[in-house]
Amino acid sequence: MNAPAPKISFVSLGCPKALVDSERIITQLRAQGYELTKTHDGADLVIVNTCGFLDSAKAESLGAIGEAMAENGKVIVTGCMGAEPEQIRERFPGVLAITGPQQYESVLAAVNEAAPPSHDPFIDLVPEQGVKLTPRHYAYLKISEGCNNRCTFCIIPKLRGDLVSRPAGDVLREAERLVKAGVKEILVISQDTSAYGVDVKYAASAWKDREVRTRFLDLSRELGELGAWVRLHYVYPYPHVDEVIPLMAEGKILPYLDIPFQHASPSVLKAMRRPGNQEKTLDRIRKWREICPDLAIRSTFIVGFPGETEQDFQYLLDWLAEAKLDRVGCFRFEPVAGAPANEIADPIPQEVKDERWHRFMKAQQAVSARILGSKVGRRVQAIVDAPGPTVSKGRTKWDAPEIDGSVYIASRRPLRAGDIVTVKIERADAYDLHGIAV
Repeated sequence: MNAPAPKISFVSLGCPKALVDSERIITQLRAQGYELTKTHDGADLVIVNTCGFLDSAKAESLGAIGEAMAENGKVIVTGCMGAEPEQIRERFPGVLAITGPQQYESVLAAVNEAAPPSHDPFIDLVPEQGVKLTPRHYAYLKISEGCNNRCTFCIIPKLRGDLVSRPAGDVLREAERLVKAGVKEILVISQDTSAYGVDVKYAASAWKDREVRTRFLDLSRELGELGAWVRLHYVYPYPHVDEVIPLMAEGKILPYLDIPFQHASPSVLKAMRRPGNQEKTLDRIRKWREICPDLAIRSTFIVGFPGETEQDFQYLLDWLAEAKLDRVGCFRFEPVAGAPANEIADPIPQEVKDERWHRFMKAQQAVSARILGSKVGRRVQAIVDAPGPTVSKGRTKWDAPEIDGSVYIASRRPLRAGDIVTVKIERADAYDLHGIAV
């Protein structure tokens, strides 16, 4: 009789890119016959995939490690914080192993050593598309690792290295497997999606009966032929992004761009060392909307960056009023250990950061409310995330999961997760839409 399969408890923290790393590790663990459990207590060991981007994220990661040590005692740490292991070793000298991000083999080797697998080929059937931590109807598709930019507030290149793009053929094969497994929406992610392929000089790779270049436009075009919703995240506004907008107008990929602008004032952008030709952004947004009037743009901004003056902040508010972005997130600047931004100028006092954050959110809320109000009376497509007996929760093509708004869909017929339905929008509130399935 076979020994019972060792049980692994898994904690995944941080961004969607880290979630994809977790999915890869879990897929390989399942293939080796490990069982996954939701509780630390009674597990053979715990894996914590950490985030190390901001101090608040590091604190959350250290808290999760502490909890795992207290409840279980056998802990392996991986992810961004693992790239700088001293802090972890200092607090928790008893952790079994620490590895950096994307070091899947090292994680598996540590697991195999601490709790050797008892492989049973008859029960360990792993789905072809791998184990996903997202709901069945959507999945994140990571197209590259690392980043070539050197933004002064960020240490991601230090943690995850320079840009390494996956061959287009590999990405498309993974996307095709996901669609065959029932995924209705593919969320394309990387640290800098529009730089895809720069590192390999856009080399072509085999896909079906043809060669496809490892390039943002070419990949977007091919993904648009798979029959699923395709949503682009973390797109820096390089000039060649303009070429993708016609694909959105044709309905090949979703009319949605997630562009981390971070600021609008030229002096702050220069201090941040932001890439992407940001001086003419308003003109380009206007042109994008001429080509694809339905385009939604989401972005994130930082207020209280060292040296940001009241004049810089006012410039940002004026820019925001003119840009009319659909969805916006805002962060108060947090110093990250080892980031050059900390040395640029004296830090902005916390109360000034808070005051600017509130003014920013108030200004953007008015913009968002107007945009949502303009959708009332329209018929739009929505994907169902959470079915209900009479009202289901879903998202329009202008909303990404977990970061944007929702649409609440009243329906006489039962809806299932992943259904794409036409909804007549009846009303809008500050963040969400409400309508009836037609």
